[in-house]
Amino acid sequence: MATRHATHQEHQRPMQQAPMDETHEGMSPQEHEAMLLENHKKFLWTYYTNLLLGVWLLTSPVTFGYQSAGMIWSDIASGGLVLLFGTLALFRRAWAGWVVCVTGIWLLFAPLVFWAPSAAAYLNDTVVGSLLIALSVLIPGMPGMGWMEMPGPEIPPGWTYNPSTWLQRGPIIALAFVGFFIARYLAAYQLGHIPAAWDPFFGESTQKVLTSKVSKAWPISDAGLGALSYMLEALSGYMGDSRRWRTMPWMVLMFALLVVPLGATSIILVILQPISIGMWCTLCLVAAVAMLIMVPLAVDEVIAMGQFMVESRRAGKPFWRTFWKGGSIDGGGPDRRSPDFGASASAVGPAMTWGVTLPWPLAVSTALGIWLMIAPSLLGTIGTAADSDHLVGALVVTFSVIAWAEVTRAARWFNALFSVWLLAAPWFLVGGTLTATLNDLVVGLLLLIMSLPRGAIRERYASWNRYIV
Repeated sequence: MATRHATHQEHQRPMQQAPMDETHEGMSPQEHEAMLLENHKKFLWTYYTNLLLGVWLLTSPVTFGYQSAGMIWSDIASGGLVLLFGTLALFRRAWAGWVVCVTGIWLLFAPLVFWAPSAAAYLNDTVVGSLLIALSVLIPGMPGMGWMEMPGPEIPPGWTYNPSTWLQRGPIIALAFVGFFIARYLAAYQLGHIPAAWDPFFGESTQKVLTSKVSKAWPISDAGLGALSYMLEALSGYMGDSRRWRTMPWMVLMFALLVVPLGATSIILVILQPISIGMWCTLCLVAAVAMLIMVPLAVDEVIAMGQFMVESRRAGKPFWRTFWKGGSIDGGGPDRRSPDFGASASAVGPAMTWGVTLPWPLAVSTALGIWLMIAPSLLGTIGTAADSDHLVGALVVTFSVIAWAEVTRAARWFNALFSVWLLAAPWFLVGGTLTATLNDLVVGLLLLIMSLPRGAIRERYASWNRYIV
């Protein structure tokens, strides 16, 4: 039976990247060039597939009957770019692969920019754009760079687990796809591809939210923009091996910038629903919850990457070179390996959430935040008193969930500030009944009490331990 920190034989690791202008220790320039060429040959199929996708784009407008001139010319131009720069990438022009990747990102944007009237055009550009990103960057690695072993520890020094393993990233990628499929469905209604948007609890409220002034304030479909962000987040989760906290700091940072701001945006949109629109959208709430849960699951890798960059800088290594190309570091955590996907469920399950715990005070705080969000409807609260409960409730849920991660456990102290507001606000806000006032006072007091205990910390995080208070 595999145990939590049992040693397992690792799967064969994908070899990390070696810049073309550098040779590795003990390797002559000729041997290094031969290694790069051999690596390039292994991924020739990705370059040829990209060329095929370029032809596909050129023929898509007539095949699928595009109804938008903007979409027609976008696919034709994108197909031409993929053929041109895909060919250059085939002949080992590293920068050309990035042009193919950027073209793929544009294809994710194009249906939103041109408000594609055809569902086929939207689907086609989404699928082809995602494939181009994967085949130009994710699968072969950074274009023009060979994959080879970069010496150094698997686990960050002073840590008791590796935050970059595939098991750690798996739940984040899965939640990103949950958000993507929901957001794509909502975008289909905004773009006019389907006649109605289903909601199991609030009837036509979802449709009214999607056509509200808040949604129309965006120059493109806000649901479509969310779908695009979720897709980029899922794809970025695939890149790099289990040591990317030190081999690809730039990717970890980009991943974090996709997770955290998107999570904050999702919560803001949820807050705006009852305050600005006066309605709820069930699917919007589900997508926001998926996004929010991703934050505590992803933040530990960012901390590990940040510690690596600080230590590298102290060791005199150039910052930007290390940031873009990665490096090694002395030491490392205990020689423990995360269970692989062939291990028992009892070993795989916990490994997916190492670094995330839910002490009962945080569970209660999360429940109190949810209650505040729904209390105005049940207690008859109106006006600014209702807006206060909606706003504070969403913020309490947000910071409580973020505090599920042990490295961000200190985020729970924000709830203490919100509790002070709840204790004071009922006396000068308008629209609160006696019952609502008593509710805020009780919830505020309970929230303050629940903010005090830190809860058990199961893992170690080197110098970051001092900030877990």
